[in-house]
Amino acid sequence: MRRSALLLIALTAFAVGAPSAQAAGDAAHGEELYEGCQDCHSLDKNEVGPRHRGVYGRKAGSLPDYAYSDALKNANVVWDDKTLDLWLTDPQKFLPGAKMFYHLDSAQDRADVIEYLKTRAK
Repeated sequence: MRRSALLLIALTAFAVGAPSAQAAGDAAHGEELYEGCQDCHSLDKNEVGPRHRGVYGRKAGSLPDYAYSDALKNANVVWDDKTLDLWLTDPQKFLPGAKMFYHLDSAQDRADVIEYLKTRAK
């Protein structure tokens, strides 16, 4: 009995402390959601926000022809699944002083937008 209880406690502690798996993204749904991003962003030209084509894998704040906030210019961040998920969850928390305030509450929506951005690498 004691051994079973200890095993249950250990498994529970492992599950609680284990990193959560990122949801698989749906690029088609991400493209639909991306329409909401187009108030400020475009894939191919800088607008209120920087262009997004090729953002996945790019260093944050690195486009030479966009006026980034100091927070983005000084960030040592490369946009990947993890960093984009943190950014889209709460940009101000992830990089205080960033201009962007828009966020996506749903983990699945974030995964879908990220997957869409991956398909727009070039």
